[in-house]
Amino acid sequence: MDNTSKDECEDGSAEVFNFDDAMLDACAPGLRADLLAEAAMLAQAFAPEGDPAHLTAMAQALSAGERDDEMDRNHARRLAAALRHLARRIAL
Repeated sequence: MDNTSKDECEDGSAEVFNFDDAMLDACAPGLRADLLAEAAMLAQAFAPEGDPAHLTAMAQALSAGERDDEMDRNHARRLAAALRHLARRIAL
């Protein structure tokens, strides 16, 4: 999957790379599906209005280390990427 945006400099020398999509794409298909399902459940529970800003804030909290003892750092970062992915999809 191409993780770059279509935005380039006029001379075509720069591309914007989406690390969230790259992180999700690097996961095994089953793990990726589980992360996206978990993100959707969190969104439904804590942001039922579907506000992308609220989902992004949740992702930021996870990325910043605000998690409980049940979630390790790697899972928190992957889940944050899934939440931001969901927020981008909703914003479209």
